[in-house]
Amino acid sequence: MSGLDSLYQDLILDHARRRSGEGAIEPFDAEHFEKNPSCGDEITLRVRLDGDRIDAIGWTGDGCSISMASASILVDQLLGRPVADARLGVDTMRAMLRSRGAMDIPDDSPEAEIIGDAIALEGVGKYVMRVKCAMLGWVALEAALREAEAA
Repeated sequence: MSGLDSLYQDLILDHARRRSGEGAIEPFDAEHFEKNPSCGDEITLRVRLDGDRIDAIGWTGDGCSISMASASILVDQLLGRPVADARLGVDTMRAMLRSRGAMDIPDDSPEAEIIGDAIALEGVGKYVMRVKCAMLGWVALEAALREAEAA
């Protein structure tokens, strides 16, 4: 394992243990539940908006280290940001994971700045069964944002 792979693995395990945003928030504008039927991971994510910004994100869930770490990283990266940034983050994560490690995200790009530490999950794309684990929280956020904006 390379030094960078080891660093990324440590980052994922650290987020899986010390989970940012874990816990339900009140009040909230929208809530969405997602489950990965292939492995049983699940998450319920709540979001509160302040205009076009994400004011609060809280989640409860149970699953593998990858899904829990990804949800934690999502909170760290997107809390306080514009909804448009969150949408770009979801799209970037989806493209990165579907590329199976072949996507090059330049360090100075808006996408890299938005997903931040989630770049550590890039290697997950090489394991098709784990992509849904890494995307679980991001998909829940995407749906909750749609619901919040429609209300």
